[in-house]
Amino acid sequence: MKSVITCDMEGVIETMNGDAEKIFGYKKEELIGKKRVSLFSPGEIVLQNVEGWLNTAVKEGEYIGETYFLKKTGEKINAKIRITPTFANGKDQAQTGYCGVTEVIEKDIQVPINFSTKMIKMLAITRMPFTSASLLPVFVVGAYFAGMGDGLFNIPLFVLTIFGILIAHLGINVFNDYFDVKDGTDEANTEYFQQVSGGSRAIELGLITLQGTKKLGIILTILALGIGGVILSNINPLNFNGTIQIALAGLFLGYFYTARPLRLVARRGLGEIAIFLAFGPLLTLGTGYAIFNGDFANSMHFMNCILLGIPLGLLTTNILLINEFPDMKSDAKTGKNHLVVTFGKRTSRWIYLLFLLLAVASSFYMYQELRNQYLLIPTIFCFAFGTYIFRHILKHYELRSLVDANWKTIGLQALYSIILCICLIFGF
Repeated sequence: MKSVITCDMEGVIETMNGDAEKIFGYKKEELIGKKRVSLFSPGEIVLQNVEGWLNTAVKEGEYIGETYFLKKTGEKINAKIRITPTFANGKDQAQTGYCGVTEVIEKDIQVPINFSTKMIKMLAITRMPFTSASLLPVFVVGAYFAGMGDGLFNIPLFVLTIFGILIAHLGINVFNDYFDVKDGTDEANTEYFQQVSGGSRAIELGLITLQGTKKLGIILTILALGIGGVILSNINPLNFNGTIQIALAGLFLGYFYTARPLRLVARRGLGEIAIFLAFGPLLTLGTGYAIFNGDFANSMHFMNCILLGIPLGLLTTNILLINEFPDMKSDAKTGKNHLVVTFGKRTSRWIYLLFLLLAVASSFYMYQELRNQYLLIPTIFCFAFGTYIFRHILKHYELRSLVDANWKTIGLQALYSIILCICLIFGF
């Protein structure tokens, strides 16, 4: 028997023959247009080997090797595989997917997993790359105080704050995955963009169990609270209550973003407001309370930190918004009624533009209030790069090519934050 399965460029199964059904134990109607070929392989093999196999197939015309797959029942399948690129519109046009041919063999195949793969596995489970959205605002506040000079902030507490925010964000990411899987949102989502939307897919790939996800979320949250305790024991006593209140507010919004009974993401805009607050003003204010040497609430820096947080929060909200586009249909089925589900993709393009223009306007207002001429640089950059992204969204909002805007929106928030840091340090 030879299993023949074709998929698109993102791995979504397009066709499969009868032998594929017999070998893997799935019916065509279970998989075609609904699942990705990664379903057949253990998660660690997917992380370690699949990209290399596909690159070889594209470069040399085919990849031939040996691996093992898993049946629907979990039984191991030792296999010889051949992967080739496919061109639905002719070989003179762009590649449209891959074809995989699988033959069952008697040889017992073992695939050694590298230590680096195990590290990447943890990055995938926790979605660590997305922590830039929370870490960069912390650095912005640090850059603000550093630019002001006069020893305004406590450097050891700044370092502890970075680690505390990092671990807290990882914990929230894990909890969000746990609740999305538990609610069936990830299971129903077949149109997500890999590495951008649709969660980590770590449970689906078998990298961790549902209960393991919950336990990891609890462990990370306890670690974050422990670091928070160390910070509280060393801050200016005048900042104690403010630090606690904002930290608890941030954890509350992050946890109940997907957790019931509130499930803010399902409440037609409350999820977006929660993200704006948690990754914007609350985060910059909380950092200010934690690291400022004096009475933060009664200083001019309190309002300035709010001003710093507003454009950052709006840009992060746009990351969330654009990532909701590919997930819209599945989210609607499971009651995840965010703004894109509520208004549809066509109207949500203009919501993206609204958030972008508000970010630009708040950045310009911040430039005026802080009287730092260099702050015009990130403001102009935000407008120029943001409108460039929006033009792509206007045309591609219902296409898979929208993914370019997803990545660039992440880049916009990151680059704006970095430029802002530089201008704050050297502008005063």
